Amino acid sequence: MSKFISGESRDQSTLFPESLEDYVSEDNTVRVIDVFIEELNLAELGFKGLTLKSTGRPKYHPATLLKLYLYGYLNRILRILMTLITDSHQL
Repeated sequence: MSKFISGESRDQSTLFPESLEDYVSEDNTVRVIDVFIEELNLAELGFKGLTLKSTGRPKYHPATLLKLYLYGYLNRILRILMTLITDSHQL
């Protein structure tokens, strides 16, 4: 994930909590999703965009986007969002 857009290290110390890891409990599903996606071979599964072009803005790594999508799916965030969009078009 070297040339992709990446966030700050979760182990980096901050002012109040010692690190970002302190915000997430040990039994949170985010940790399971993180480990699960990191173990997948995305190229074998047919994910495209794993190789970067030499020009243009770097993109987010597909593994990061998959983690967000899976988290949203498991927490019904996407379903709620789609319901709100549908309802807003009926007004």
